[in-house]
Order: sequence, then C-alpha cells, then structure tokens
Amino acid sequence: MTPQLSVIIPTYNRREILLKTLEAYKQQTAANEILEVVVVDDGSADGTGEAVAQFALLSTFPIRLLRQENRGLATARNLGIRSAKGALILFGDDDIIPGSTLVAEHVAWNQSHPEPTSGILGCVAWSPEMNPTPFMEWLGLGGVMFGYGHLSPGKEVPINYSYFCNTSVKRNFLVENGTFDEDFRAYGFEDIELSYRLFNKGLRVLYNPKAVGYHYKRMTYADVCRRAELVITATDLFESKEAGKHLKELRSRGRLFSIKRRMKKVITKFIGPFVAPLTPLLDTQIPLPKEVYKAIYHCLTVPRAQENIERNRLLQQSPNRA
Repeated sequence: MTPQLSVIIPTYNRREILLKTLEAYKQQTAANEILEVVVVDDGSADGTGEAVAQFALLSTFPIRLLRQENRGLATARNLGIRSAKGALILFGDDDIIPGSTLVAEHVAWNQSHPEPTSGILGCVAWSPEMNPTPFMEWLGLGGVMFGYGHLSPGKEVPINYSYFCNTSVKRNFLVENGTFDEDFRAYGFEDIELSYRLFNKGLRVLYNPKAVGYHYKRMTYADVCRRAELVITATDLFESKEAGKHLKELRSRGRLFSIKRRMKKVITKFIGPFVAPLTPLLDTQIPLPKEVYKAIYHCLTVPRAQENIERNRLLQQSPNRA
C-alpha cells in the first residue's frame, strides 16, 4: 500500500536539534508509512537548509525542504500544508523528537477513525536527555505549557488543549475548512485559534498517549518568565479573534471552572507571597507540591511579566528614549 502520511516540520535556527528529530523519524518502526517529511525553513541563518539537504541524501523516504522569509510558525505550517502530498498530515516541531512508535500509533488510530473529521493528538513528554526537573514535569501536565494531565486516553480533546506539535489530521479536511491564521507571527495561540474554527466545522480530536514525542528542551524558571511575557503579548491578538472572545466569555461565566477549582485558585493567590523564596528550587530536582508551582506561576510570574510588558511599553512611548 502506498504511504499516505506527510510529516510537516517548521523550523527556525535549530539545525542540530532538527537533525536529531529527522534521524528519529528514520528510526520509526513504521517508517514505511511515511510518504514524505516536509521541512519548512522559516528564514534560518544557521545552515539549516544545507544540513537538511545533506541529510535527505541518506534518507529512506523523501525529505523536501521549503524556504520562506521569517514570517512565523503559522505561515510556515500553511506552506507545508499546501505542499503536502499525503492524505494524512502529521504536524511536528523541530524540537519534538518522535518516540519509535509515534508514526505507527498515528497511522493506526487514523485507520481506526477514517472519517474526515477525526484527528489524533499525541503526547509530548520531556526528553530524558534534558534531565527534566519536577517543575518542568508540572509545566507539561498542569496546563501552563501543556495540559496532558487533564486528558484521558481515547477521549475527545477540548479546544484549549488542541496542540499542533504532535497532531495528525486529514489534509482535505484542513484545506476545505481552514488553515492557520497568518496574523499570528509571534509565539502563541495559533493552534488553539485554528482548532476553534475546525471544531466548529466538525473536527473531533482523540488523545492517544502512546503516540509520544519527546520535547528536546530545557526550561528554567527564567525561561518560563520570558515565555509568560510572550503569552501575555499574544493574548491581545488571540482575544481579538472569535476563538479568543469565545473562550474569554466562557471563563467570565465560570463555565470552565468548577467551584472546587475556584477555591483552589483563591488559596493559591493567598499563599503566593509565602512561596516566593522557593523559586530557586524550581531549577533543582527537589519536588514541591503542585499548589506551590501554581502559586509561583499565577501569583508571581504572571504579574511580574505583566509589569515588564507595561514598563517596556512606557519606555517605547517615551519621547526621551534612546
């Protein structure tokens, strides 16, 4: 049977990590199911194109390199979608290294759910090579970066957990019903915004935790603080879209939060000032209660990020700035 899977990997200045990711696709137990890997270079300046071209010479499946000026993740993924030849598209990231059975799991589950409106979300875990801290594990499970701890195997994935770094969908459904909004050029929300539109067209995504990709990245607390600023900045654009307005309205009505979760949020806010001295422990292997992580993030990290953003805005508006 002819392979039907196109893997789309956008990349930007991550040559060495990208090569590790491509090598892992070569080592898949179901590598014969891969029709092609489409690498979209979003204006890299680190020799990514040349490295991919060399790697492709020894690949068991076609690796196609597409180039564009640096225009962001959404535009890069759309270029990949337009170019893809497979009936099934698997979206990956350059730093998401597929576990050996990731492709097999995506293909098998899509064969079990052949309807055009079905998609599969795989799991993303930290690469063991990164020696993840307990804080990093919480980031991947609790909903700050990913919320896999809130998902159930085989069940439908809510819109706000529909990440596109390890997700497979049918190409024709995408082309007919919507691709990424290219207004999103910076970090954040482009996948949630698209998921909202596709869900309204009937898309249902199922969670398969056995389709594992390993995030080859180290996240320190300082990295999380920088990421919080990016997320807050992206929120304005997201909430100008129908998807953002919809989710914001649901939050304001309390539909996304049970009374129990609201109580936990109040408690978390109360203990925030008391846990500030614990932040140096976040980059160690010393585990802390998840309520401490929540308090640090929501009551310290986010407010400080908002203050930094506002300070930078004022500096940019100042007539005396250098």
